[in-house]
Amino acid sequence: MSFLRVWVHLNWSTYRRERIINPIIKEMLLRHIVENARGKGIYVDTVNCVEDHIHVLVSLGPDQALSKVVQLIKGESSHWMNQTGALKEEFGWQDCYYAESVSYSAVPRVRDYIRDQEEHHRRKSFEVERREFMERNGFDSEDEGLKP
Repeated sequence: MSFLRVWVHLNWSTYRRERIINPIIKEMLLRHIVENARGKGIYVDTVNCVEDHIHVLVSLGPDQALSKVVQLIKGESSHWMNQTGALKEEFGWQDCYYAESVSYSAVPRVRDYIRDQEEHHRRKSFEVERREFMERNGFDSEDEGLKP
C-alpha cells in the first residue's frame, strides 16, 4: 500500500481579473467546485474566493497530476457558471495559475489564510500578493503565462 500526502495551494484569477464574483455567485460557485471535485475524486480541503480570484487547497491522490486537477476544476467550473445563466456576461478564468506545495505542518495556516480572504484583501491587493508569491518562489514576473 502506498501512502501519499501532497498538499498544494492553488490560486488563479477571473478572466482579465474582472471583479464579477458577487456574494450570491460566490456561494454557488464554491459549493459547485467542492461537489464536482468530490465526484471526480479530487480532494478539495479548503476553497474561498473574492471578486476576482480564487484560492484552493487540494491534496493530490496517487494517480493525479496537478495540471489535470487544475484543468478539471477551472474548466468545469467556468463551463458550469455559464450554463447556469447566473451572470449576464460570460464567466471565465485566466489560463495561468499559481501552485505552491504546502508542508503538512503548514496546512492549518494555509487553511486560515484561504478562509480569511476578504479580510486579507482589505489590507493587501491581489496584485501585491501575486508579486510577493512570485518573488518568494523565484518566478520572473515576465515569465510567459504569469503576466497580469
